[in-house]
Amino acid sequence: METQGLDREAELDEILEYCNTLRQSPPPADDALPDGFTGTLGHFPVYFPEEVAHAAGLLPVNLLGGGNKLELKHADAHMGSFICSICRSTTEMGLNGQLKGLKGFITHPICDAAKHLAGIWSRNIPDQLAQILYLPQNPNTPGAIRFVAAEYQRLRGELERRSGREATDLKLRASIQAYNRNRALVRELYALRRDEPWKVSCTESYLLLRARTRIPCEAHNDLLARALDGIRARHRPAQDKPRVVFVGGFCEQPPLEMLEAIDDNCYVVDDDLLIGLRWLTADVPGTGDPIWALAESFVQRCAASPVQHDERKTKEAYLMEMIASSKAEAAIVTAAKFCEPGLDEQVAWSKHLDQVGVQYLVLEFEEKMTSFEQMAMQLETFAESLLFATA
Repeated sequence: METQGLDREAELDEILEYCNTLRQSPPPADDALPDGFTGTLGHFPVYFPEEVAHAAGLLPVNLLGGGNKLELKHADAHMGSFICSICRSTTEMGLNGQLKGLKGFITHPICDAAKHLAGIWSRNIPDQLAQILYLPQNPNTPGAIRFVAAEYQRLRGELERRSGREATDLKLRASIQAYNRNRALVRELYALRRDEPWKVSCTESYLLLRARTRIPCEAHNDLLARALDGIRARHRPAQDKPRVVFVGGFCEQPPLEMLEAIDDNCYVVDDDLLIGLRWLTADVPGTGDPIWALAESFVQRCAASPVQHDERKTKEAYLMEMIASSKAEAAIVTAAKFCEPGLDEQVAWSKHLDQVGVQYLVLEFEEKMTSFEQMAMQLETFAESLLFATA
């Protein structure tokens, strides 16, 4: 039995290395696509109904910027230096040819910068489909589900024409079933982090989740199932670290080195990293009209985010719910540089945490950051203050 546990841990190490390789990899070329796919479809964070692309035979790939290794040579001619890094680096990858294999690129009106990417794309990369998927920023309005369903139906037709394949209701239900399985596995992963955070770090969890941005959902399901077996088999002692939640990674992603620095000092027991891949919090119904089921789930079975104004999930309430449900002692409140929704949320969160007496640390990041010494010192001081406060 002990040998089997060691084997599962060794397999987990291989899976994590593979996931890190995927993180730094471009979308797969057409000749490297798995069976059943005719091309790749790029989409911008925060949320995209990947089931629709999947059913149309297009592999959905989440475009999360260029990280801290990409040199900008073209994007600055199309947008100002005050625009967030993820918009600029995504545009750079489109203009320098790194994303030339995509069948199309879908963005969203989550902020002024993001919604203008479709225009830049259509003017400069005319052979690719360039669309804005309009999702309601206020889902409490009457007719929100009907509006989302109409947008999904429009998207369905566009993707069918681009892929040359019909996304039938039968195919959509099969895609929904595969993604429901994925959502269940991700919930297991996050439950493990809440209950036994010493067994899987925030960085490792992030790598496992981000792998879905480059491989089909079915392959990701297999990867997650094997990874969860390996995590459960781990024998790691619990350390004396404070339990914290991390918020602010809903769109632009923090550098991996930043997450590693946090892991060195704290147990991150919940976060909003890659929230678009976890946007639907319960299974999508597998019967009836699949487009309506996806639209209803977007409105009724959804997470919270700074880019949406849901009266049922106020910015203060959903952060406090994260803290309470994960039994966290404090919060790390971050925002990407020049991110208007994130910085606006950061002010509201900080004010509320002051009022209720919850400890927190405010950090600002940029995907192209390369120096983390000062941040590491801040995190170490923060963790020590939390430990001494509870001693």
